Amino acid sequence: MAPDKKKIAADCWKKGSEAAEKANWDYAIERYSMAVKLVPDNKLFRQALRGVERNKYKNNKTGKRMAQVSLMKIRTQIKNAQRKENWKLMDEKAEEGLALNPWDAQFNAQLGKACDMLGYKDVALFGYENAVASESSSREFNAELGRLLEERGEYDEAIKCWERICKLDPMDSEARTKVTQLQATSVIDRGGYEGADSIQQVKTGYDYDRPVKANMPEAVDGPGTSVELDLKHAIRKDETNYANHLKLAHFYVREKRLEEAEELFTQALDLSGGDANIREQLEDVQLTRMNQNAMLAAEATRRDPADEQARENAKSLAVELLKRRREILAARVDRYPTDMKFKFELATVLMRMRKWNDAISHLQQASNDVRLKTRALVALGKCFIRAKQPGVARRQFELAIPKIDQHDAPELLCEAHYLLAHVCEEAGDTEKAEQHFMEVIGVDYEYRDARKRLEQLQSGDRSGGDVENEAVG
Repeated sequence: MAPDKKKIAADCWKKGSEAAEKANWDYAIERYSMAVKLVPDNKLFRQALRGVERNKYKNNKTGKRMAQVSLMKIRTQIKNAQRKENWKLMDEKAEEGLALNPWDAQFNAQLGKACDMLGYKDVALFGYENAVASESSSREFNAELGRLLEERGEYDEAIKCWERICKLDPMDSEARTKVTQLQATSVIDRGGYEGADSIQQVKTGYDYDRPVKANMPEAVDGPGTSVELDLKHAIRKDETNYANHLKLAHFYVREKRLEEAEELFTQALDLSGGDANIREQLEDVQLTRMNQNAMLAAEATRRDPADEQARENAKSLAVELLKRRREILAARVDRYPTDMKFKFELATVLMRMRKWNDAISHLQQASNDVRLKTRALVALGKCFIRAKQPGVARRQFELAIPKIDQHDAPELLCEAHYLLAHVCEEAGDTEKAEQHFMEVIGVDYEYRDARKRLEQLQSGDRSGGDVENEAVG
């Protein structure tokens, strides 16, 4: 960045601080906002801006009164920016929203998302911290904050995020696994490995951060200088202690060395006598590897659409991945019969495999979970369309739509209205079809072909699209 930009930003910061001291909140916000625009990755500027914004509204926790119309417009703009992966615009619009309500959890999380994608990690962390502070019961916000904290090596704080998720849902298997994994990773990074020969082999936090002397022989790696070597030493010392295999496996996962991680998890599974928790961790790594291979194969077909062999390879890997996901999720549904998330995930896989009737059974059970109800009802509607039961499908969408929050799930709301419009159109209820298409474009003007379909209906054209194809999961 050019030095003059830094200088201007520093000047804005100074003037903003002077205005803040005099409680001139509007001018302070103006100057701090300019500093943020000039140096968007500066966390201090964002913190100062949020502070004066909150002071402006006398810390009322709700922001500007009567701003709902403006907030709705900004939310739509943010959604469109995210869909187009225009992270800079998303960042700017999130700041606009926060200027009206600096406590809004969604705006803070969207700021975090945009800055994370832009590489402004400190600001991303700040955004998600504020989101969790405003809405600590959000699984999504806690999970994203936990991920960022883990990336920074702040494992204890990351564990707290996943523990909050566990408290919200004791059956959340991912959260339980993350707590265990992070606890092991924390031990690894502190150097407190099992099997150390002496206290000198266990490195302290200070030792971990201390740079290696330049004249130290490169060929020598003593205890405490390498996580990987120390854990390998611990494994050699006691090959039956599978806890060390797990620690090294988790280390490899963090390093994205998944093939080696899979091998260690397999060994740990054998040594443990088939421990179900270890089996699940092994399956997760296997699925990740399979997904990566499928994505690489798909990318190869995009680079060369004429390559028939590449296309067949991509198709084969995608089918294999889908089947494996089905096997794993079916086993977890059996192991965790009260965890509706597994039933919902299994249903989505079955939908992709076009096994509509099997999916319906799992979705009906998942719809009893209030956290999954709306998504399950929309998915049920899609399944009933494909099962040629449009009347039942219509009922699912009608039950789902009043429960969908436009701000939290605009895409789901659009999809439900859009598919319901098609169902109504096919049933000859054109008035209702028009209403639902209008609801769609009221949320997203460019959603699929909703605007075109509405215009056709209004002009008397009753040749609707193929609702079954629209409902493919």
